[in-house]
Amino acid sequence: MERFSPAPSMTEYLQQANDSLLTMVQIETKEALESVEDIAAVEGIDVLFIGPFDLGNNIGHPVINGIIKKELSDAIDRVLEATHKAGKKAGIFCTSGEQSKVFADKGFDMISVATDYTALQFTLSESLSIARGRRSQSRVDRTELRPRERRGSRGMTNRGGE
Repeated sequence: MERFSPAPSMTEYLQQANDSLLTMVQIETKEALESVEDIAAVEGIDVLFIGPFDLGNNIGHPVINGIIKKELSDAIDRVLEATHKAGKKAGIFCTSGEQSKVFADKGFDMISVATDYTALQFTLSESLSIARGRRSQSRVDRTELRPRERRGSRGMTNRGGE
């Protein structure tokens, strides 16, 4: 059993929060691309994250039908290189597992394959299909756990008071 400990002081809290949070900036404009080396050098920034759709549109080379033109690919490579040269992590949004693999192989450290909108849309659509009887529930309901079990913060099962 853990002993009660008082809340940390404001200074302690801010230090803990600073140590456990990531500061991310998005590179989505021509101006950000032109200054990417300077942006990457800013102390306190942990991740430079590329939104390829916004960046492509802004630099005049939009992603169309999933095709990334050479000019946008070169811009993405520039951001990746500047980010790693500055000792930071590079992130990018992808629309598929296949595209994610390509960017992982290039050296991206963080890859997002869903937006809040698409994840919510998929979840709601699936749940409504089940509710309407158009689809059977194919996976175990994660909320139904055996007695005295609960999920930990990483999805691991804890038994009893452990």
